[in-house]
Amino acid sequence: MTLYPVVMAGGSGTRFWPLSRKARPKQFLALATNRPLIVETVNRLKGLVTPGRTYVVCGPVHARTVRRLLPRLPAANVLVEPIARNTAPAIGLATLHVQARDPDGVLAVLPSDHHVADVPGFQAVLRHAAEVARSGALVTIGIRPTRAETGYGYIRTGEPIDGGAARVRAFVEKPDAPTAAGYLASGEYLWNGGIFVFTARAMRDAIERHMPELAAVLDRIAPTVGTARHAAALKKYFPTAPSVSIDYGVMEKARDIAVVPGDFGWSDVGSFAALPEVRPADRDGNVVVGEGAVLVDSAGCVVVGSGRPLGLVGLKDMVVVDSGDALLVVPRDRSQDVRAVVQALKRSRGLAKFE
Repeated sequence: MTLYPVVMAGGSGTRFWPLSRKARPKQFLALATNRPLIVETVNRLKGLVTPGRTYVVCGPVHARTVRRLLPRLPAANVLVEPIARNTAPAIGLATLHVQARDPDGVLAVLPSDHHVADVPGFQAVLRHAAEVARSGALVTIGIRPTRAETGYGYIRTGEPIDGGAARVRAFVEKPDAPTAAGYLASGEYLWNGGIFVFTARAMRDAIERHMPELAAVLDRIAPTVGTARHAAALKKYFPTAPSVSIDYGVMEKARDIAVVPGDFGWSDVGSFAALPEVRPADRDGNVVVGEGAVLVDSAGCVVVGSGRPLGLVGLKDMVVVDSGDALLVVPRDRSQDVRAVVQALKRSRGLAKFE
């Protein structure tokens, strides 16, 4: 049974403005290392699969950038959605392509904008998840929690399965702080990292059972995969698919769900405040990315320079980001609120070009 990674690159998040823009979302930024997150995502598959078995799902605005950043990926492996319809239709589309190529193929759905510190550990967990998926189960990889995090969804584990996996009792929304502390203390919960592993056959069956409207769309597209008619069929039928996440549409409804725990230095790099998780800090706790920044009597700051001079004096626990044409200054504990700036830019005539 052969593994086919599917990298989900359709996101257009706003939490990394002003570095991220409509045409350059988070997955194209070099946040955790000096290479874009999507490049690191594909690079960590080396030795596990070949580029010829790796797929990327993205929108038309980002397809050219994906091909430029991942030149070893076959052009046909860049699956371009004509319109964003959330993760269930995107995964359904990838499933069609893998199933047409290998009816017994196993898909590993991976976010394109996360960071993994322990690549061998990650690959070992992915192999284990693929073995569990051979039984027909839909498998998710749960991240062992290291703190009472309120910014992640959780997976409640159930009865154990041979080899260290477990049944999933429930998917849980982001908790408040006391609830998250209880989850951590119980030992029954894992973070939901958005990584899924399943056979193409099992996912098609699950979509048929739990999302018949999407199944009908996929049934119309399926006969055209690999033919000259595919682009036209995709353009005609894909926009009619329901806009639903795979979590809500399938994973929370299906019964045969398994989870494989993972502990491989994972971070979703969810905001500028998360950069200290993946970048080294100086002796004052500052993380500085890029060139041009000078810090005096400052501590606990996250600074991204564009090359031009940028000075910080007497600041503590701040985020300062210079993209060259825009500047962001925000307390670290409010870094999730950056999206409010983008919303304000959309409403401001003359400034919308910076969103």
